[in-house]
This record gives sequence, structure tokens and C-alpha cells, in this order.
Amino acid sequence: MNSIVTKCPKVSLSNGLQIPILGLGTSHDGGYSHDAMLYALRECGVRHIDTAKRYGCEEQLSIAVQESGVPRQDLWLTTKLWPGEYGYTAAKKACRDSCSRLGVEYLDLYLMHWPDAMVPGRSNREVRVETWRALEELYNEGVCRAIGVSNFLVSHLKELKEDCSVVPHVNQVEYHPFQQPEELVEYCRQEGIVFEGYCPLAKGQALSHPTILQLAHKYARTPSQICIRWSVQNGVVTIPKSTQNERILENCQVFGFSLSVEDVDRVRRLHSDMKLIHLSWPLWKGLSS
Repeated sequence: MNSIVTKCPKVSLSNGLQIPILGLGTSHDGGYSHDAMLYALRECGVRHIDTAKRYGCEEQLSIAVQESGVPRQDLWLTTKLWPGEYGYTAAKKACRDSCSRLGVEYLDLYLMHWPDAMVPGRSNREVRVETWRALEELYNEGVCRAIGVSNFLVSHLKELKEDCSVVPHVNQVEYHPFQQPEELVEYCRQEGIVFEGYCPLAKGQALSHPTILQLAHKYARTPSQICIRWSVQNGVVTIPKSTQNERILENCQVFGFSLSVEDVDRVRRLHSDMKLIHLSWPLWKGLSS
């Protein structure tokens, strides 16, 4: 069985830390499997795990990490701050609570989950600044080895740069063949912000596209491997999600081949600005978690 533990390239953050370019994502609503997580850690050599307070699986993930036997220092653990806990005091408490649930003394990466706070009577910018100040302090204290944001657009990043002292180390955004925010990718690269992409398979919708199928045939790979390889080959930190052992193994086996420049461009031309996640959705409205 091919392990990615020695094959998976790493991407350098602006503070010198290195994040594995391929990780395993989790999600809410059935997006976590204990057995699959153990399989990923033990059998596939996965060392980068992405989760969030919102997904409700931090405690379960803690158990899997302990049972896996993988040393803490060999893992890259990312979790996220939910907008319901934005604000200086709440953010600090939420971070330490996530550490407690995960059974760790520090996080490798802590992200603000969304740019909008939806706090009555206060601007989103004001709340973002206050929240980011808390993350900066957590970073300086060593509770978070790196801090970043998720779903932030160029405008949000520019405001944060004006208002704060630490530029986000990472921006995690939807990225797949049909959604390629090149302006945002380029801005992040100019500012030294590592671009991380979720939904690399477009929630499965990319797997049946004729171009992806043609490339899968050409390279004798699966459609999901074509999508993930394309993403990492673009230098994007990529976190496919799966709760099935065979899919996790398949998704990890993307470092033994490369797409040609022409084929990378073929996939690039599939961009249609199709968004699976919309920033305008009030996903957390009325939620405290």
C-alpha cells in the first residue's frame, strides 16, 4: 500500500512552518467516520486533518488521533472559529475549548470560518478586527502555530491588512475545476498567504465531466485523482473529504504522476464560476454553535 507520509509535498507558510499540501477534510451531517480516520492516519499516512467547531467532531477526532498512535508533532491539525463566537473574549475561549475537545495543547492552524459576523449593531469589519486581534494574541502565545481565514475575498483580506499586524498565513476557499477564483489566488500569493482549497471534486459534480473522464482515461487514473492532482499541481493546499476507506486511499495516491501543461490548461478552461458555497447564505443565523 502506498503511503503519502514520505511523498506528500509541503508548502511553506510566511512564518516558516510547512503544511502538507494534501489533507483529509471533515464536515458536519455525516462527514466524519472514526474508522475511516483511523485508516487514513494508520494505513495511508495522512498527517494533515482539517475540521471545525461547526462540524461537531472535534472530540471524536481526538479519540481517533490517540488511537492511531501518530505522535502529535507529526500531525497538522486545523480547526475553525464559528461566527457565533466572534469577538475578542469569545474567540479566545472558543480556541481553548477546541484545543480541549481535540485533546491538544496547541493548534497548527486556526481559521476564522467566515468573513461575515452578523452581529446586530456592529459592522462586520469591526467584529473581524476584534476577532483577529484575539487570534493574533493566541498566535503570539503559541496556542496557535499559524492563524488564517476561510472564505475571505480580496476586499476582506485588504481590510484585515489595513487593520491588523499579522497577515493571515492561510485563506481556505472553495476551489475546483468549475470554481477557480484566480484574482483571489493571485492576491494571496502576492501577499504571502497560502491558498487552500476545499471541495476539490465539486461535491462529486466534476467526476462525470467529459474532460475529467477523458483525462482519467489518458492517465489511467480515477476522475477524483485527476481533480486532486490538478489542484495540488497548481500549488493549492487541497483537502478532499471522504468517510470511505477506499476513497481516502484513492485520493492520497496523486503523487505518482503529473498532468501535462496542456492538460492543466484544459481543466482550467472548465471554470464557470459555479459556487457550491455562497457567502451570502446566513448559515449561522440563529445558531450558537
